[in-house]
Amino acid sequence: MTQALHWQKSTFSGGAEGNACVELAASPNAVHLREGDTPATHLTTTPTALAHLLAGIRSGGGTVSSA
Repeated sequence: MTQALHWQKSTFSGGAEGNACVELAASPNAVHLREGDTPATHLTTTPTALAHLLAGIRSGGGTVSSA
């Protein structure tokens, strides 16, 4: 049985009106991200991968490579 996700609006979305926001949901082994204006489409990743992405964004450096 699939458990329903509990979506939360990002605090970085500010006071945006309507659906102009980023939302996150956590499940036991994954983190889910979506834009409020397209809730049917979302990305799923691991907490570790998301932490690495955020660390790279915060540092303002690095390069993006494609596999």
